[in-house]
Amino acid sequence: MAWSQDEERMLAQIEQHLVDDDPRLVARLESFNERARRSEDRAAGRAVRHTPRRSTVIIAISWFLIATLVATLLILVLREGAAAALALPAA
Repeated sequence: MAWSQDEERMLAQIEQHLVDDDPRLVARLESFNERARRSEDRAAGRAVRHTPRRSTVIIAISWFLIATLVATLLILVLREGAAAALALPAA
Protein backbone atom coordinates (compact mmCIF):
# COMPACT_ATOMS: atom_id res chain seq x y z
CA MET A 1 0.00 0.00 0.00
CA ALA A 2 1.49 3.32 -1.08
CA TRP A 3 1.73 6.32 1.19
CA SER A 4 -0.30 9.39 0.35
CA GLN A 5 1.58 12.61 -0.36
CA ASP A 6 0.36 14.05 2.92
CA GLU A 7 1.65 11.04 4.87
CA GLU A 8 4.99 11.16 3.07
CA ARG A 9 5.31 14.88 3.88
CA MET A 10 4.52 14.24 7.55
CA LEU A 11 7.07 11.42 7.74
CA ALA A 12 9.70 13.66 6.13
CA GLN A 13 8.97 16.36 8.71
CA ILE A 14 9.25 13.88 11.58
CA GLU A 15 12.53 12.59 10.16
CA GLN A 16 13.91 16.12 9.82
CA HIS A 17 12.94 16.97 13.41
CA LEU A 18 14.69 13.83 14.67
CA VAL A 19 17.82 14.69 12.68
CA ASP A 20 17.81 18.23 14.10
CA ASP A 21 17.10 17.16 17.69
CA ASP A 22 19.40 14.16 18.12
CA PRO A 23 22.26 13.68 15.64
CA ARG A 24 23.72 10.87 17.79
CA LEU A 25 20.50 8.89 17.38
CA VAL A 26 20.72 9.37 13.63
CA ALA A 27 24.31 8.10 13.59
CA ARG A 28 23.35 5.05 15.64
CA LEU A 29 20.40 4.26 13.40
CA GLU A 30 22.52 4.61 10.26
CA SER A 31 25.12 2.28 11.77
CA PHE A 32 22.42 -0.22 12.71
CA ASN A 33 20.86 -0.03 9.24
CA GLU A 34 24.26 -0.64 7.62
CA ARG A 35 24.89 -3.71 9.79
CA ALA A 36 21.38 -5.02 9.12
CA ARG A 37 21.85 -4.55 5.38
CA ARG A 38 25.18 -6.43 5.45
CA SER A 39 23.57 -9.23 7.45
CA GLU A 40 20.73 -9.49 4.94
CA ASP A 41 23.23 -9.52 2.06
CA ARG A 42 25.16 -12.37 3.72
CA ALA A 43 21.94 -14.32 4.31
CA ALA A 44 20.92 -13.85 0.69
CA GLY A 45 24.35 -15.04 -0.48
CA ARG A 46 25.35 -11.73 -2.05
CA ALA A 47 28.96 -10.61 -1.95
CA VAL A 48 29.65 -8.25 0.93
CA ARG A 49 32.52 -5.78 0.76
CA HIS A 50 34.19 -5.77 4.15
CA THR A 51 36.17 -2.74 5.20
CA PRO A 52 38.27 -2.93 8.36
CA ARG A 53 37.31 -0.75 11.29
CA ARG A 54 39.45 2.24 12.15
CA SER A 55 40.57 0.59 15.40
CA THR A 56 41.77 -2.50 13.50
CA VAL A 57 43.84 -0.34 11.17
CA ILE A 58 45.35 1.60 14.08
CA ILE A 59 46.27 -1.62 15.90
CA ALA A 60 47.86 -3.09 12.76
CA ILE A 61 49.94 0.05 12.17
CA SER A 62 50.98 0.08 15.84
CA TRP A 63 52.18 -3.53 15.67
CA PHE A 64 54.11 -2.77 12.49
CA LEU A 65 55.81 0.22 14.13
CA ILE A 66 56.65 -1.80 17.26
CA ALA A 67 58.13 -4.62 15.16
CA THR A 68 60.18 -2.10 13.16
CA LEU A 69 61.47 -0.48 16.35
CA VAL A 70 62.43 -3.83 17.90
CA ALA A 71 64.21 -4.93 14.70
CA THR A 72 66.10 -1.62 14.53
CA LEU A 73 67.17 -1.89 18.16
CA LEU A 74 68.33 -5.47 17.66
CA ILE A 75 70.39 -4.46 14.64
CA LEU A 76 71.99 -1.61 16.58
CA VAL A 77 72.76 -3.85 19.57
CA LEU A 78 74.22 -6.60 17.38
CA ARG A 79 76.38 -4.10 15.47
CA GLU A 80 77.58 -2.60 18.75
CA GLY A 81 78.29 -6.07 20.12
CA ALA A 82 80.20 -7.06 16.98
CA ALA A 83 82.22 -3.82 17.07
CA ALA A 84 83.02 -4.37 20.75
CA ALA A 85 84.06 -7.97 20.07
CA LEU A 86 86.42 -6.81 17.33
CA ALA A 87 87.87 -4.07 19.53
CA LEU A 88 88.65 -6.36 22.51
CA PRO A 89 91.42 -8.48 20.94
CA ALA A 90 93.17 -5.40 19.59
CA ALA A 91 93.37 -3.83 23.04
